[in-house]
Amino acid sequence: MEHAGGAQDWTDGHVERWLPVLPGLDPVVEGAVTRMKRLSVHLKRVREQSLVDFALDRPEFDTLHKLAGRGGTATPSQLATDLDLAPASVTGRLDALERRGFVRRTPSTTDRRRVHVELTESGRATWTGAMDMLGDEESRVLSALSPTERELLNDMLRRIMVVAEARG
Repeated sequence: MEHAGGAQDWTDGHVERWLPVLPGLDPVVEGAVTRMKRLSVHLKRVREQSLVDFALDRPEFDTLHKLAGRGGTATPSQLATDLDLAPASVTGRLDALERRGFVRRTPSTTDRRRVHVELTESGRATWTGAMDMLGDEESRVLSALSPTERELLNDMLRRIMVVAEARG
């Protein structure tokens, strides 16, 4: 199958195999959707490997991520809302993260019943390291495109997502 890019990938073979079986198959739609799925799986694998490399489980990473997204400090109830969890579940996560030195809990200076959770330097470095690993791979794979092509891809994917999100 000839195409503009030159080199063939796994999806080209996949489409070639299915065209005789499904004569109505649109090879461009099948190719684009299959590539998006495979890229998503690839990036998920890299994300999971980054968690292994930084000795984090998914709930720990998610908690550090939400905390970092709030500027590195939040209350347990804010984290529970952000994570869509019961407050007791967040307490268990914070206990584990505090034992590892990734967060510290301090009483509020204005209300003794309130606690503030903040990322420690170690917690921020661990979260940043895991994020950088994924970001580096995202940059690596998108380096196949010029900056203008990356903008165009981003715009095209946005248009596709607007249609997808309209259905819910």
